[in-house]
Amino acid sequence: MKLDRATDGKAIVRLTGGLQLGLGNLLAALALIGVIVYLAALSTGLGNTDTGLLDLVQWLFGEPLGDEQLYALWTVRLPRIVLGFLAGWSVALAGAMLQSLARNPLADPGLFGLSQGSMTTIMLLLVLVPGAPKVLIALAAVGGGLGVGLALILLVGGERSSGLAILLMGIAIETVLSSIAAMLLLYTPTQTSVALADWMAGSLFQASWPTIANFLPLFLASLAGIFLVGRALGVYDLGHQMAMSLGVSVGWSRPLILIFAVVLSSASVTAVGPLTFLGVLAPQIAAFVSPATGRARLYLSGLTGGILVIAADALARGPLRDMPMPIGLALTLIGVPLFIIALRLQALRRLQLH
Repeated sequence: MKLDRATDGKAIVRLTGGLQLGLGNLLAALALIGVIVYLAALSTGLGNTDTGLLDLVQWLFGEPLGDEQLYALWTVRLPRIVLGFLAGWSVALAGAMLQSLARNPLADPGLFGLSQGSMTTIMLLLVLVPGAPKVLIALAAVGGGLGVGLALILLVGGERSSGLAILLMGIAIETVLSSIAAMLLLYTPTQTSVALADWMAGSLFQASWPTIANFLPLFLASLAGIFLVGRALGVYDLGHQMAMSLGVSVGWSRPLILIFAVVLSSASVTAVGPLTFLGVLAPQIAAFVSPATGRARLYLSGLTGGILVIAADALARGPLRDMPMPIGLALTLIGVPLFIIALRLQALRRLQLH
């Protein structure tokens, strides 16, 4: 590993095997990881029970801890923090992939209809089989998302179809599925309708270690998957025709990226419900923190998504703990102002450059 400079003059870190990382991207990733650690430490002390990080550390080193404090830390707060990061990482990563695929900064699993496919399938299952096991719910979510992904591939045609065509078709499918979801909410029994509406608002209330154990393999697979599709996505940013001219096999890489995004989005929807607009927010905020392409952009987007969800949960359990708030609303209260500030500062930065 050694410091060097790329052809554009930017500092990079060269690793063995020819892999290189932008020094600015590497420092940004370390800073984001630091923010995650800080927010996680802060979040362990938020709640009605008077306990926090210091008690947790002492317990890990053998100090006794009261049953109420242990339950608050180990059973409630830590699972929420970990699952919040995993869900935020997954949705943000899926959004970053789809934005490169469509060459549109507004593309995300919701706009493509992938999240809505998972949600609608889960809603139908819960209406028809109210006591459905979690495994069946997870399979329904993945099946609904994959169904939308397959429909997109079939409807937009082959290799020469543009990313814009996929985006427009995704919007059309999402509109139809949203109408079906609205009908389910209107015409199902009141108790079922209220339960579905609460779930659609997003929640970490059911976070648990078994859920995290089921989610963890997907997170590890996503780290490896970034290396598989990262380079292709970096080329997709240059345009569909350019990707083909540079030798990217659009015929297999595009379906692979869609399937990858579907699985990530479906897992998040199953675990915590829909995280509206996160797939747009996180990549754009990450781009403001440190502009990047390819694999670096995916990693930074995932870390930013995890930060936003942990911060939203901290807001819901801290200053606003006396007012029940779904994680989706808390995420909007935190993410949208940051998004507006980032866009404004980016515009000012461009004006200064010109």
